[in-house]
Amino acid sequence: MSLLDTVNKDIVQAMKSKEEATLRALRGIKSAILLAQTEKGASDDLSAEKEMQLLTKLVKQRKESLDIYTAQNRADLAADEAAEIAVIERYLPAQMSEDELKTALEKIIAETGASGPGDLGKVMGVATKSLAGKADGKAISAMVRNLLAG
Repeated sequence: MSLLDTVNKDIVQAMKSKEEATLRALRGIKSAILLAQTEKGASDDLSAEKEMQLLTKLVKQRKESLDIYTAQNRADLAADEAAEIAVIERYLPAQMSEDELKTALEKIIAETGASGPGDLGKVMGVATKSLAGKADGKAISAMVRNLLAG
């Protein structure tokens, strides 16, 4: 079952149970999927990788909004964003723990032959592709910097 089919089924369920935050988040996901499918040169079916990138982007956008609302003391809007983040993250694979991330990055550093901070770009290129959807880009970058510096 594709992500769009799953989301459509969950939208119906959220409508029946009158879960507004869930419904809002699911409609956002559906909108993003439909936009991606209608892009020039895109096929009707998105690959699993493209779907994960799309969901990751949606979570990132909502986290940025959450930070802004929190900084401006808008708890009502921040709560809405947090609820939507929780719904979208249900469709993403489980995030890696810090120890799992460190182990994976140490393996990537060994494979690429990186030896210092100058090799950051080489490691980040491989790491962001192999860990897409499993770890936050900022966390990957910070961990790679620490591992290459130390």
